[in-house]
Amino acid sequence: MESARALSDARPTPFWLEDPGRPAALPALVGDTTCDLLVVGGGYSGLWTALIAKERDPALDVVLVEGHEVGWAASGRNGGFCAASLTHGFGNGLERWPSELAQLERLGAANLDGIEATLKRYGIDAEWERTGEIDVATQPHQVEELHEVAEAVARYGFDLTVLDADQLRAEVNSPTFLGGLWDKDGVAMVHPAKLAWGLKEACLGLGVRIFEHTRATELREHGGGMAARTPYGRVFARRVALGTNVFPSLLKRVRPYVVPVYDYALMTEPLSDEQLASIGWRGRQGLGDSANKFHYFRLSADNRILWGGYDAVYHYGGHVRHEYDQRPETFRTLANHFFRCFPQLEGLRFTNAWGGAIDTCSRFSAFFDTAYRGKVAYAVGYTGLGVGATRFGAEVMLDLLAGERTERTERTSLDMVRSKPLPFPPEPVRWAGIEITTRSLEHADRNGGHRNLWLRTLDRLGLGFDS
Repeated sequence: MESARALSDARPTPFWLEDPGRPAALPALVGDTTCDLLVVGGGYSGLWTALIAKERDPALDVVLVEGHEVGWAASGRNGGFCAASLTHGFGNGLERWPSELAQLERLGAANLDGIEATLKRYGIDAEWERTGEIDVATQPHQVEELHEVAEAVARYGFDLTVLDADQLRAEVNSPTFLGGLWDKDGVAMVHPAKLAWGLKEACLGLGVRIFEHTRATELREHGGGMAARTPYGRVFARRVALGTNVFPSLLKRVRPYVVPVYDYALMTEPLSDEQLASIGWRGRQGLGDSANKFHYFRLSADNRILWGGYDAVYHYGGHVRHEYDQRPETFRTLANHFFRCFPQLEGLRFTNAWGGAIDTCSRFSAFFDTAYRGKVAYAVGYTGLGVGATRFGAEVMLDLLAGERTERTERTSLDMVRSKPLPFPPEPVRWAGIEITTRSLEHADRNGGHRNLWLRTLDRLGLGFDS
């Protein structure tokens, strides 16, 4: 009941999007226009693509269309964990691309450095803090697993810091913490909406033409290029980059590879000095526990705690709908878990509770390709790690549109870039499979991490799903 009361005043809106610095929306496209490159989607994927395209060739005429407002969807609703990993973590990368994992890790580190450099170059204040992330063990078997990860990482020449219970609680104090694994340089904390808005401003400064409330509804060939239809006009472009991610792709053949999974988060009121002292957290690291159904949590610039994750909800039919952004039963569960983790914060209130859809694919990291004989490129399937990896995906799309697949640039030569995940089956098999998997993962968390026959089968098929 105490946790439910803590939710009584929570606004059903993403905390990040309430910032008073939120820019006004730009006008919609009315009439027809032409350009060299059309970018569809005003989240991180589209923004990075437009920005890097102009950096590569300042004379390029770039148009970006966004169906709502820049940063409104996943780019303004996430937890603000900007990770170097391109593979959804070292373990997933090791399972899928062991022969090129060292290369992927190097490219990922360079990508994170590139994001930081871009913020400095354009003066973007996105509350960037490169404090790293700690994977937290809350059950004994997870402590063993973290040690195994540290040993595997070390064999590839990378160093993660193993923390025992006392060392971890000296960083962040919770009675539920048994140990941790600290990546000190591979993750930054960021204000996700300010990142999107800053990239928007940088794009405009370079001459990108941005039209908001302009949904691309159809894509077809036109002469030697492409034409995209919008509610009030058309865009004729030589090349097109699709950054729509969780929303249904304009390329129907891509749709079976991605499902929308809803993730939820809470934001507390600012902690007092006494409350903050009771949990420590002087290093301001991001944290995530090591369960299959995991939580992620971090401090905001004004010392609120964002607490999200655990439930990952797929709705039958794979629809993306506004009403799915609110799920009271999940918010109650998250609140209960929050006070179990930090009982010393009893009485703290939540100011915001929200959800949003993640573009999930069966390998949990982005995949890439072209269509219409190389005139259209896409990157999709980031599965929650798009805050950082979308910049790499933008580079890949631009490489592919430039015809550099045949020239084998380092990026386009990667097996990760040249391969695709397995598609999801049609309904009702898709919904049933995800439900069975979700329940199996929850059972594993309650039983020492033991993966049942269903999960072991998925592992063998390369579909080792987690939340």
